[in-house]
Amino acid sequence: MIEAGARAPDFTLPDQDGNPVALGDFSGGKLVLAFYPLDFSPVCTDQLSIYQEVLGEIEDRGASLVGVSIDSAYCHRAFREQLNLTIPLLADFHPKGGMSRGYGAYQEDFGTDNRSLVLVGEDGVVRWSHAESSVKDIPGANLIFDALDAS
Repeated sequence: MIEAGARAPDFTLPDQDGNPVALGDFSGGKLVLAFYPLDFSPVCTDQLSIYQEVLGEIEDRGASLVGVSIDSAYCHRAFREQLNLTIPLLADFHPKGGMSRGYGAYQEDFGTDNRSLVLVGEDGVVRWSHAESSVKDIPGANLIFDALDAS
């Protein structure tokens, strides 16, 4: 997992609508990257639903939140619609896991992202990161709030 103090690797990925989203789009603000394995899996559904519930509080702390997985933009669009999400979902689909590898969030053995969080500061430097040891565990929203409050 990428460590605090490292420069956040640049990226440009399509969102659920196929629009390019780049790290630079968030410069001057804090960005929380929420990596997760797959759309439509039960635990990922719970994870993104929790983050959607607290999205307003995250934004009130001056941060944006985006989800990242190896699914396609088309899959992300259907997943967002099913869950009524407003969180942008970025497709790290091709090359598979390319952006996630740069952040240390890709699991080669499984071919998916791990369940992890990265906070990028206004200056593009990683302020905090967290990876769960099991894909069955959801990194709680309290971790995001603690990281935002400490940064």
